[in-house]
Parts: sequence; C-alpha cells; structure tokens
Amino acid sequence: MNATPAVGATGHRSPKWWLLAVALFLVGSACLVVGLRGSQHPLAGPVVSRAAPPKSINYTTPPSKIALPVAVRSAPVELRIPAIALTSSLSTLGLNPDGTIEVPTDAQQPGWYKFGPSPGQEGSAVILGHVDSLKGPAVFFRLQSLVAGDVVDVTLADGVTAQFKVTSVAMYLKTAFPTQAVYASHGFGALQLVTCGGVFDSRTGHYLSNVVVYTSLVVLTPASAAIADAVSHV
Repeated sequence: MNATPAVGATGHRSPKWWLLAVALFLVGSACLVVGLRGSQHPLAGPVVSRAAPPKSINYTTPPSKIALPVAVRSAPVELRIPAIALTSSLSTLGLNPDGTIEVPTDAQQPGWYKFGPSPGQEGSAVILGHVDSLKGPAVFFRLQSLVAGDVVDVTLADGVTAQFKVTSVAMYLKTAFPTQAVYASHGFGALQLVTCGGVFDSRTGHYLSNVVVYTSLVVLTPASAAIADAVSHV
C-alpha cells in the first residue's frame, strides 16, 4: 500500500483520519514499534515472563469529564514519565515507502506519529518506543510498570506542556492489536504510548504482543507559566 495521507504537519485534517491508521496497521510490519526483524535482544528479556501468556492488565480509571482547553497543533519535543524516571527527546514518525508506519531508529528515543493529533489536541496522539535492542533495555523497557494515576508530561515545540494521567495499561497479541482504540478519536485529548512485550519469539526476532498505555489529558501549562515556575525555583 503506497497511499500517503493528504495532510502535513499543520493544517486541517479529516475527522476520519484514523481510518488510514487502521488500513496501515493491517498492512504493517510484524512488529509495530520495535525495530526491524532480528533487532530484539533475546537476552534482554521481555517485559513479562516468557512462560506467561499475553494478557490484559486492568489498571483503569475513567477519563476526566471536565471540558479542557485544546492545544494548538505543535510537534512534541520532550516526554517525561516521573514514575519510571524517564525523560527523553522525541523524534517524528511518518510512513515508510510501502505505506506502513515508521518505527524509531534510535532504541533510546521514542517517536510521535505525526499523522495523528499532537499531544493536547482532541483525539488520540500516539508515541511509539522500543522495549529493548541488541544492546539491552531500551527507552520503554519499564513502560508496563505504569499504573492508573501516573503522570505523563509532554512538552511541545511552542513551549506548552500537556500533562496526562494514565487511565489503563493493557497487553494485546499483535494479531489482535486494537487499532481503533489506539488511533481513533474518543472525544477527548488522549495520548497512547506503545511498545512491544509478552513472549519473545527467537525464531522471528520479535515479541508476540504490544503493550499499550492509555492516558487522558488533565491540564495544559502555557510556556509563560512554565518559565515563571522555573524562575521561582532558582
């Protein structure tokens, strides 16, 4: 499939853009977020025991019912997850020539899927990251340990910080990946974090499952407020 969305980094987009993500996933590579074939390090270990079957992890709280302001579209530049001591810059992911979704080229840097909303806009922003590599644990190695209520902060290029709280964490077989739940709009500002997990298949060099962290927007902090707060702590 060689179709490319008729949208750029900015501007109007169709409310049904997520249908593209569904189509892309169906023709996508065997591993949505964790590198090329053979890039996984079998000794680094999966997120859960290889003897344990993939399962859903039900840490769930409902998204906020309070109407929140919507962020202006702006590329995310930094991701912070205090609960797992993660601070990282972000790359930007698009489409491969065959129409599949790109994956991060750096195991230690997650990437934002640019054909979805940016974090803080209405809809589902998606950030993809590796769980491990030939060198060992990667940036999202501890992602599955997050629980409902944990905070995820994303700083945008315009200086705004979008803060999200984890609502649930789940694991799915890649053959049953919930594309619509991850990529479609659900009427509020959401951010999904995706990596691989579950059983590692040494024959193919891939994990058999994906871990998805679902979050909902709780607050937007303007750049001016963030600067003032930093100055007050000097």
